[in-house]
Amino acid sequence: MTYLTIILTAMFLSVAINSVLKRVGVPTIIGYIATGVAISAIFGLHHGNLEELGEIAEFGIVFLMFTIGLEFSFKQLVAMRKEVLVFGSLQLLLSAFLFGLAAYWYGMTIEASIITGFALALSSTAIVLKTLNETGQIQAPYGRKSVGILIFQDMAVIPILLMITIFSSSSTDIGEMLKVIAIDAVIVGAIIFLLGKYVFEWLLGWVIKADSSEIFMGTVLFLVIGSAELAHLFGFTYSLGAFLAGMMLAETHYKYQIEAELIPFRDLLLGLFFVTVGMQIDLAAVSQNIGWIVLAALVIMVVKFVVILFFLRFFTRLRVAIKTALALSQVGEFSLAVFALASSSDLLDPISVQILLSAVVLSMILSVFVLAKIRTIADLFYPEPDAEPILHSTGFKDHIVVCGFGPLGRHVVEELKKQGVHYLILEHDIYRMELGQKLGEPIFFANAANEEVLKNFDVDKASAVIVAVDNPSHLRLICEALNRVAPMANVVVKVQSETEAQMVEDLKIDHLVIQSEEMAKRLVAEAMRCRIGF
Repeated sequence: MTYLTIILTAMFLSVAINSVLKRVGVPTIIGYIATGVAISAIFGLHHGNLEELGEIAEFGIVFLMFTIGLEFSFKQLVAMRKEVLVFGSLQLLLSAFLFGLAAYWYGMTIEASIITGFALALSSTAIVLKTLNETGQIQAPYGRKSVGILIFQDMAVIPILLMITIFSSSSTDIGEMLKVIAIDAVIVGAIIFLLGKYVFEWLLGWVIKADSSEIFMGTVLFLVIGSAELAHLFGFTYSLGAFLAGMMLAETHYKYQIEAELIPFRDLLLGLFFVTVGMQIDLAAVSQNIGWIVLAALVIMVVKFVVILFFLRFFTRLRVAIKTALALSQVGEFSLAVFALASSSDLLDPISVQILLSAVVLSMILSVFVLAKIRTIADLFYPEPDAEPILHSTGFKDHIVVCGFGPLGRHVVEELKKQGVHYLILEHDIYRMELGQKLGEPIFFANAANEEVLKNFDVDKASAVIVAVDNPSHLRLICEALNRVAPMANVVVKVQSETEAQMVEDLKIDHLVIQSEEMAKRLVAEAMRCRIGF
C-alpha cells in the first residue's frame, strides 16, 4: 500500500459518491466524509496512520480562514468586537460548563470533564463557513454572529490544548505558561500587522509588474502559508495566522483577485480535510456503541442550540438568534484534535474517545442538512419572511462594469462621467490600475475572466457590462465567464474586426461593436461632411 494508491482510490470514490449524492441534493461534505469512512475500511486505516495527510488536509481550513479574513478587514473585526468577545465567550463558557457537568456525572475525572466540556463547546469552522460562503449568507446578521463566535473559538483552541498539558504534567508552572502565551500573542499579532501594513501591498505590487500569474499566485501562497506557519511556531493554530493575514490583505488593492485565485486550492484541500474526518471513524466501535453515539450527538446539538439561543435572545431578534444557534449546534473539527491529544495524554480512555469522536462526526454530518434547510427549520420556531439585510462586500447595484482601462476604456469612463452614471472598472494590468488610482477612478485590480471576481462585483445586478479589452483570447474568456455568471446581463463588447467578432458569435452577445466598421463609418461620415462643406 502506498500513499498514491490511497489518494487515487479516495479521488475515485469521492467523485463517484459525490456525483450520486449531488443528484439527490446531498452536499459534497457528506460525500467526502463517506469517502474517508470507506478508505479507512478498505485499507484498514485510522487517523494515526496518516498524520502527514492530516496535516496537509488541515490547510483546507487554513485557506478557508484566509478567504474569510479577506471578507473581514481589521476595521470590520474591530466593529465586530461584540460578536467575537461577548458572544464568543458566552457561548464557549456556558456550553463548556454544561458539557463538563454532564461528563463528570458520567464518571469522568474533573480534568477529563473540563477538557471534554470545552472540546464539545467548539463548533465546525469548516462546515459553517463553507456553507455560509456558498449560500452568500456570510454577511447576513446570523452569518456575522456565527463568524464572530467561530473566531473566538479558534483563538480559544490554544488555551484548551494548554489545559491538557497542565493536567498531564504536575511540574508545569501555569503562571509562566500563561505569561508566555500572552507575550507570543502580542508578538504574532504585531508582526502580521506590520507586515500587512508596510510590506504585503508593496510586495504584491512589485511581483505583479513581472506580469506572471504563476509568480503572483506563488507569492500569495507564500504569504498565506508563511503567516500560518508563523502563528504555529508561536504555538497558535495555523488557521488563526492565515485569518490575520487575510484581514491585512483585505486592505490592499489585490483583495478580489487573490480571493478568486485561491478558491480552487481552498475547496480541494477542504475536501481532503473532510476525507480525513471520515477516516477517524472506527466502524467496529461505532457498531458496538451506536446507541450511545446517536444519543450523544443529538443531546450535544440540542444543548448547544438552547445555550446560544438563550443568551443571543437578549442581544438580537429572535429569528436571528434561532438561525445562529442552528448554524453552530454541531461540534467542530478542532475538538477532534483535542480528544486525540487528551487520549495520548491518558486523560480519556479509548472507548470514551471513540464514542466522542463518532458523536462529533455525526453532529457534523447532521449539521450539513440543518444548514442547508436553516430557513425552513427557523420557520418552525418563528415563522417570518427572511427580510434580514445582507451586507455585501461590494454593495453594487444598477451600476455599469467596465472591463479594461486601456485607451478605449478611459474614453468610455469619460463618457459615463459626463452622463453621471455609477460605474466601476476592472483591470488586470498593474500599470493601468495604478493610472486609474492616480486619476481617482473606482478601479480594482481583478481579472474579469474569473467567475468569482464577477460575482464579487455583482455583475448580475449591473445595468450593463462594457468589455473594452485588447487581447482577443482574454476577451473570449471574459464573455464566457459573463455567460455563466450573469446570462441575463446587458453585455456590450468591442472587437477589433469581423474575425474577432466570429470568435464570440456563439456566445450571443447583446451588443457587438466592430471597431474597424465603426471607424470606417466615422471616416466616411467626416469625409462626406467635409465634401458638403466644400
